[in-house]
Amino acid sequence: SFIFNQLQKDLEEVKELLTKATRKRLRDVLMTEKHKLELEIKNQPPPKPKDAAEEEKSSLGGYTVKINNYGWDQSDKFIKIYISLNGVQKLPAENVQVNFTERSFDLLVKNLNGKNYTMTFNNLLKPISVEGSSRKIKTDMVLVMCRKKREEKWECLTQVEKESKEKEKAAYDTSDPSEGLMNLLKKMYAEGDDEMKRTINKAWVESREKQSKGDIPMDI
Repeated sequence: SFIFNQLQKDLEEVKELLTKATRKRLRDVLMTEKHKLELEIKNQPPPKPKDAAEEEKSSLGGYTVKINNYGWDQSDKFIKIYISLNGVQKLPAENVQVNFTERSFDLLVKNLNGKNYTMTFNNLLKPISVEGSSRKIKTDMVLVMCRKKREEKWECLTQVEKESKEKEKAAYDTSDPSEGLMNLLKKMYAEGDDEMKRTINKAWVESREKQSKGDIPMDI
């Protein structure tokens, strides 16, 4: 690549200067620069063979965009994911590919208005049937149909969503209100700056002192 070639030229020049430099200070500066350049060259990505790079470009045309927006719904048998893509119905059907596994799927839409679109869902909440799952192309939309292995209601789409919901619930929704407050304080402490940590520590010590005083029986 252009950058790689420039670095190589710089390195050659530094080596050339090193052979001529006699002053220690100048040699030290040049040696440092030589090491820096060698490291930069080492960290450059290897150039792709031209034909492979060209082939990849022509098959995928344009650059790839990750899709983050979607809607979803479910019936007894299917999880349905709706992905809006303007003009997708005009593409050849083979340009819209979905690969399913038991707990994931990924969608690739090739060459739509000069761009490719991808979306990946890993760790689906429950297993799906690969054979029973499919995709439908509608006007300005792709509908991904994941066939449920068991006919049951999913509370969310992925395992990660479920875990984060459970964590939130554990932190705030607990039968013991003081425990909920404790979890909230721990969260604030973990995420807070030094000032916040000092404030929480002070409140903690004071409440401990009050508790220990309150625990002492009156007749001692």
